[in-house]
Amino acid sequence: MRYLTAGESHGPQLTAIIEGLPAQLPLGKGDIDPWLRRRQGGYGRGRRMVIETDEAQILSGVRAGRTTGAPVTLVVENRDHRNWTEIMSPEPGNEPRKKALTDARPGHADLTGGIKYRHKDLRDVLERASARETAARVAVGSVALKLLSELGVEGANYVASLGGVETRQPFSWNALDAIEESDLRTPDADAAAQMRERIDRAKKDGDTLGGILEVRFRGLPVGLGSFVHWDRKLDGRIAQACLSVQAMKGVEIGRAFENAVKPGSGVHDAVYYKDGGYARETNSAGGLEAGMTNGEELIVRVAMKPIATLMKPLPTVNVLTHEASDAARERSDTTAVPAAGVILQCVIGWVLADALLEKFGGDTLPELQERLKAARDYARAY
Repeated sequence: MRYLTAGESHGPQLTAIIEGLPAQLPLGKGDIDPWLRRRQGGYGRGRRMVIETDEAQILSGVRAGRTTGAPVTLVVENRDHRNWTEIMSPEPGNEPRKKALTDARPGHADLTGGIKYRHKDLRDVLERASARETAARVAVGSVALKLLSELGVEGANYVASLGGVETRQPFSWNALDAIEESDLRTPDADAAAQMRERIDRAKKDGDTLGGILEVRFRGLPVGLGSFVHWDRKLDGRIAQACLSVQAMKGVEIGRAFENAVKPGSGVHDAVYYKDGGYARETNSAGGLEAGMTNGEELIVRVAMKPIATLMKPLPTVNVLTHEASDAARERSDTTAVPAAGVILQCVIGWVLADALLEKFGGDTLPELQERLKAARDYARAY
């Protein structure tokens, strides 16, 4: 499978085209829009989430509630575009335009992107580099998650820490309702209260907060990915997908950094044969060994830096005058850590769905389901 997204933060819409989905996959707005709403939620979000009420339009590739095998086109409207029509117009003229950005914001794509593409109005960089683009990727990822659910694979995400406050309650699949009900996507009510206090303090100070997200999947078959070439290793593909999301700066599978300071005897997962199958009593590997799924729960942890747009801006330079300036202020969030877990579940879900199709093939969902069942039967009998 493959997909492309297009659109700017304040343009008329975000567009995504998905190619390679099997036919006969049940799909409708009800499979996509809840994920778009989750992406917009979370304590610490800014005013843009009030303006936008994201919904997907399915413009091709789906008929009578089922994919046809043709490319699927998804559109998410930018409602705020009505206030930016003249500024974002593709027609020539009216330059310099209103809201031109010339004071580069540290931590953003502004300065580097301006040099790379030779823009002096850095809005030409900002508009595409903006995390608004993740709405399109969540729409795409929700389709992948729908495919995974039809294949018996379930995912979850939660906030492991935010602003230095850790979720102390261990993850449990039985806690999914509590995670969904929490505006900080944590089942730990005490930790949530402390996170909320830190967000309020950061907002008052004109600052921002980052955190660590954890994404899990269960029900994956053995052998997705491969060890034979560098670009087929699934851990590498997952890491690339995660780091492609705005503000993500680090990825670990399982507790990789914690494991790095332990001896091998305290890290690697012993293998047993019982009840007619292979089993592990621990999961330090986080569900991946040598670039392949091993049948255990996949655990991915991702570090998100604090959002780079500050209401108390850092020093910078004006790219027209080269004089010292304060970084431009753009409408932003105090934190988007809770929403980031939703985005990461979607982008990892896409990688897993792609790996399933790569291994098992099939032009239709029933073919894929039959081949996956046969592979699971083989793994149990091996």
